[in-house]
Amino acid sequence: MKKHVLMAVLPLLAWGCGDATDADNDGVADGIRDPNNVSVVVPSTPKGTVSGQVLSTTLQPLADVTVAMTIGSQASGKSATTDGSGNFVMTDVPAGAEVLLTFSKGGYSTLRATSIVPSSAGTVPINNGNASFGPVTLTQLNSSLSVTVVTPQGRPAVGAKGVLEVDKAGSVILSNNEAQGASVVSKVYVEATADANGILTFTGIPSGVELARLDGTYNLWIAPMDTNGDGVVDTGGYSKSYSGGTIVGSQATTLAQLSFSKPTGAGALNIEGGNVSSLKGAAEVDPLRNMVRPGEPIYVYFNQPVQPGSVFVRLTDEYAKEPLAVTASVNVGGYSATITPGNGVVQEGKEYNIFVRAVAAEGGSNYSRTGFFFGGDQSAPRAVTIAELRYQELSLPPAIAATQLNPGETVYVNFSAPIAKQVGQSVQVFFATDIDNNGTMGGNSFGELNNYSGQGFPLEINEPTRPYQTRTPAELPVFGIQASGYSTRYSFVYGGTVALNPSQTRLVVSFSNLAPVLGTNDVYESIWGQPINTDLESTNIAQQPAPTPAP
Repeated sequence: MKKHVLMAVLPLLAWGCGDATDADNDGVADGIRDPNNVSVVVPSTPKGTVSGQVLSTTLQPLADVTVAMTIGSQASGKSATTDGSGNFVMTDVPAGAEVLLTFSKGGYSTLRATSIVPSSAGTVPINNGNASFGPVTLTQLNSSLSVTVVTPQGRPAVGAKGVLEVDKAGSVILSNNEAQGASVVSKVYVEATADANGILTFTGIPSGVELARLDGTYNLWIAPMDTNGDGVVDTGGYSKSYSGGTIVGSQATTLAQLSFSKPTGAGALNIEGGNVSSLKGAAEVDPLRNMVRPGEPIYVYFNQPVQPGSVFVRLTDEYAKEPLAVTASVNVGGYSATITPGNGVVQEGKEYNIFVRAVAAEGGSNYSRTGFFFGGDQSAPRAVTIAELRYQELSLPPAIAATQLNPGETVYVNFSAPIAKQVGQSVQVFFATDIDNNGTMGGNSFGELNNYSGQGFPLEINEPTRPYQTRTPAELPVFGIQASGYSTRYSFVYGGTVALNPSQTRLVVSFSNLAPVLGTNDVYESIWGQPINTDLESTNIAQQPAPTPAP
């Protein structure tokens, strides 16, 4: 009896002394089948197994499926091939390792799944942790799907590029560790280009029947198109999903109509930007956002493409009497236009009126707006001077009218650049002559008038809304113009008691006297935003001829 006990213990003693071997690398000494000592059977490097079964979606075994395994971050992995029953097994897998299995077979979808080999591998009695994959199902790639693609205008979208994603194209049941982040991915991606009839044909995909069994979907994406090759898309793209169930049995051609590159539902055609902001809307009246340097084009940027031949532009000066030379070209696939005034048309310190009309390329929305802009450089302000004085003759005998500025007649003061009158009292105009015919002059440098008690002539803005009238009936503007609030033309009514010789009369616009009266000196400002607080004067008031009957 003692002899038998001794024979059973000897192998254990030999393993403990390190003489035994572990040729199968299972963490347990070779030859031990029924260990009864925990210290002997706890492996130093516990191992486990990965196994499973691969089937078709009709649950038939799939033989010769390659199963490639990546173990954690190891550079090399393992592989196996399913047998006639669709089964596979891989041994000697480290316990606790996260494994990625890739299932692939020619003519079938590929499936990737992750799981974790149980860390219990190697505990009593021996290594026994197993990660089970299965059943795994793969779809057969033996079907096709056709999609007819049309442009927003309803024509075949020849050359349209499409991608079809099949999700999901396979399935797997994981027996363990699913709650610890296990995942399954089985998708098929197929690209296609529309033919001369606008038909995209996606081949090598699962049929609707198979996809319906897996409750999968077809996800279709069609890229936006650049039909004229100018680098700007002419149409929007397309995206839609179809369930396998909706395609079952039909495989019918599906219609996909591309959207406009700028959907018409986004709003009417409009101008979103440019160097003439007044074309965007009535609120965009700041002169510094409506200033064009002489020789510089006018740029406008639309919120959607316009038809190339639809951009129509008219240009006039501040008085809108006659059209000025201008051309327009459409760029960037219709998203912008460059408006080029004729050579020398735009001059510094002048105001211009502009009319722009365009038609959207997609949907036919119309844009029509009048704006204004000023000639000048934002970074190079100029001092304002009096450019010209004119008075409008009343119906007096020709001999008098030709030589005199008479009481009640309007005097126009034209400045070298447009200015605006802010809220506040009007600037006063003075004459250096005895205009009340009392034999004396005023006591200051302005001459006859020297206070604001009703003796001065207030200067008010007289922004043109139509051309100067030179005939009867009066001239009509080239187009209805929009007031900017800035003008080179101001006026006052001469209220003296004596007639003056306009060519010899010195006139002073007393901007400096606004400060002590109003406590400010920025009631009037130039288009560059500079307050005008320096007195301006001029001599020689020219005659504005009375209108004559039209021929």
